[in-house]
Amino acid sequence: MSTSPFCHHKRVLLLGGTLEARRIAARLAGIPSISVTLSLAGRTRTPIDNGVTTRSGGFGGVTGLVHWLKTQHIDAIIVATHPFAAQMAHHAHKAARHLGLPIVRITRPGWQPQADDRWLECDTPEQAVSLLGEIPRRVLLTFGRQQAAHFEAAPMHHYVIRSIDPIDPPLALPHVDNLMARGPFTLEQERQVLRDYAIDTLVTKHSGGEATRPKLVAAREQGVDVIMMRRPAMPDTPTVEGVDETGMTRLLDWLSVC
Repeated sequence: MSTSPFCHHKRVLLLGGTLEARRIAARLAGIPSISVTLSLAGRTRTPIDNGVTTRSGGFGGVTGLVHWLKTQHIDAIIVATHPFAAQMAHHAHKAARHLGLPIVRITRPGWQPQADDRWLECDTPEQAVSLLGEIPRRVLLTFGRQQAAHFEAAPMHHYVIRSIDPIDPPLALPHVDNLMARGPFTLEQERQVLRDYAIDTLVTKHSGGEATRPKLVAAREQGVDVIMMRRPAMPDTPTVEGVDETGMTRLLDWLSVC
């Protein structure tokens, strides 16, 4: 663990909603000279208690975020949002630049396809729908409600939609099973889902990292096609990769001098 000294009290905004953010919150909560406010997007009805001050919901764009940062006297920003939360990352980057605040973004290593993987890559949910084709498939869909709605354009498929909260309002699809569960999931759990629902196609985002890799391993083992949505472009914010011991040490060292 890092033992970097903090010469004065710091107020930190931690943009979260990920496993990485939870680990950062737990680590910073034990440092008396740092006050953390964890900000969540508010899409999950029952977020996990992270042991720090937590707010939920948007800021009102860049202007609203600038105002919030000023009124809360924030000294630094850590962006530990999902790799697909591009808008929030861009807003934080612009607000930090406007106020001259130090900012760092936590990155998550991407996945690399293996020899037996059956990946089809795309950039948007609409493209993912198109890649499903016209022949009926049994699809495990790991998108949230907003992006899952695009699949209403392909009602010939049978969908299993896995989400933390119920899909509300329900999708206008004739064949859909809603599987409510909170990850991360083990390899055996992923194997079981593919077998129980006779899945032949997995539609997912290129989230990266180890926590959600088991679904790709299970798909490879069972010969399941994977439609993989590529990551969106991110701002050129300074980065720290991961929150293992090395990554956490780098983050704490950054905080000690920013």
